[in-house]
This record gives sequence, C-alpha cells and structure tokens, in this order.
Amino acid sequence: QVQLVESGGGLVQAGGSLRLSCAASGRTFSFYVVGWFRQAPGKERESVATISWRGSSTYYADSVKDRFTISRENAKNTVYLQMNSLKPEDTAVYYCAVGIGGSWLGWGQGTQVSVSS
Repeated sequence: QVQLVESGGGLVQAGGSLRLSCAASGRTFSFYVVGWFRQAPGKERESVATISWRGSSTYYADSVKDRFTISRENAKNTVYLQMNSLKPEDTAVYYCAVGIGGSWLGWGQGTQVSVSS
C-alpha cells in the first residue's frame, strides 16, 4: 500500500505560481501512474493532470494546459505539479492519486489552493 501526502498549497494572487508536491511512502510508486485532481466547493472532483510511471506520457485537462506542468522523480518518490498563471477558478482542494490498470488505488488528504483576484 502506498501512502500519499500533498504539500505546497496556499493563497496566491491571480497570475502567480505554486508548486505542489505529492510524496509517497510505503510501497514504491515507481510503477504507478500518478494523477492530480481537484475539487472546488459544490463541484465534482476533476482530473487535472496525469503522468505515466516513466514520466514519458502526460495528460492535462484543457483548462490547465500550457499553464500547469506535471513531473516526477521516482528516486525521491515524489510527483510535482507546477502551476503558473493561476486564475481564481483554479481555487480548489488538490489531491494526488496513484493508479494502475485504469483504477485509482490510493489518495492523499489534499492541499488547499486559493487564488485571489
């Protein structure tokens, strides 16, 4: 079982940047797909970005494409989400998750990102 802890959230002005980290412990997560998700108040959880276990393949939601970058350092059991040009609509709790075979197997507790206008 993999335990995930997100960090790096906070309050930032529109146009600013934040880098979220997702640190894994327990079983190595090197062979898992890792995804970042977010959930805003009153809305469903949505996928933001995912990265393959080698880091060679990435996916981004249209709403964050060209602004967010997902990356991973398997040697450090850590996945990052660099968020630039933040907008108020990016305000949400951000979660990371690990998956394999099309199923998400474990989730972190989330980190709050708030973007002021």
